[in-house]
Amino acid sequence: MDKKKSSGGMNIGLRRAIAYIVLILLSFLCLFWFYVLFINATRSNGELGKGFTAIPSTHLIENLHNVLTGTLPMMRGMRNSLIVSGFTALFCTYFSVMTAFAIQAYEFKAKNAIFTFILMIMMIPTQVSALGFVQLVNRMGLADNFIPLIVPAIASPVVFFYMKQYMESNLPMSLLEAARIDGAGEFYIFNGIVLPLMKPAIAVQAIFSFVSSWNNYFTPSLILHKDKMKTLPILIAQLRAADWLKFDMGQVYAAIAFSIFPVIVVYLFLSRYIVGGVSAGAVKG
Repeated sequence: MDKKKSSGGMNIGLRRAIAYIVLILLSFLCLFWFYVLFINATRSNGELGKGFTAIPSTHLIENLHNVLTGTLPMMRGMRNSLIVSGFTALFCTYFSVMTAFAIQAYEFKAKNAIFTFILMIMMIPTQVSALGFVQLVNRMGLADNFIPLIVPAIASPVVFFYMKQYMESNLPMSLLEAARIDGAGEFYIFNGIVLPLMKPAIAVQAIFSFVSSWNNYFTPSLILHKDKMKTLPILIAQLRAADWLKFDMGQVYAAIAFSIFPVIVVYLFLSRYIVGGVSAGAVKG
C-alpha cells in the first residue's frame, strides 16, 4: 500500500511538473512577441535594418514623438477607437445577456428554432455581406460615422451563446420565480438580479468584444474615409504604407505599442473575472 501511495504521489508530482513546464513555455511564446515589439519600438529605422537585438535602444521617446506629431492624427485615432470599442463592448454584452435571458428564462413557440437560427449566423463570414453592408450604409448617409460600426456589433451570436451556456449553470430559475412572487417586474429582475449574477461572464466577454473591435480593420476601412474619423488600425496601416522616403519602421513599432496600451489597461482592470467566468461558463458535463 505504501509503495502504491508513493508511486501515485510521484505520478501526480510528475504530471504537475509537466503541466507547469508546458504553461511556462506557452507563457513565454505568448509574451516573447510583446517583448520583441517593445524592444523594436525603442530602436531607430537604421538600427532595425541591422537585425534583431534583445537589448533596448534609446529612441522610444523620439519614435513616440514622431508618431504623435506626424501628419496622421494618432491621438484622434486613439479616441475614435476607444469610442467604437467601448460602446461595442458595452452594448454587445448587455443585449447578448438580455437575449440569452429571454431564451433561457421564458417558454414560447419557436424558441428552439430561434436559438438554432442565431447559432447559424455564426457560420456567416463578415466578408460575405460586406458589399451589401457598405451600399446600405451609403444609402443611409452613415459613411464616416461610428454608428455602422457599433450598432451591428450588438448582435453577436458568439457572445450570446457564451452567455446562454453561463446562465444554464449559474442562474437559478427558483430565484427568478421568488422575485416574481414578491412582485418584481421583468426589467427589475433582469437589471437587478440577472446582471449582477452574470458579472463574471460579462467581464470576460467585454474584454473579448473590446479587443475584437479594437483590432478590427476590415469593416472600419470600408466605412471611415476621413483621417479625423479613422481608428488606430487604419492609421497604423497608412503609416506602414508610407513611401520609402518617409517610411520609418521604428515609428510603426512605436505606433503599434501605443495602440496596445489601452487593451492592456482594460485587460488588467477586468482580468480578475476571467478565470472564474471561463470556468463557470463552461458546459456542464
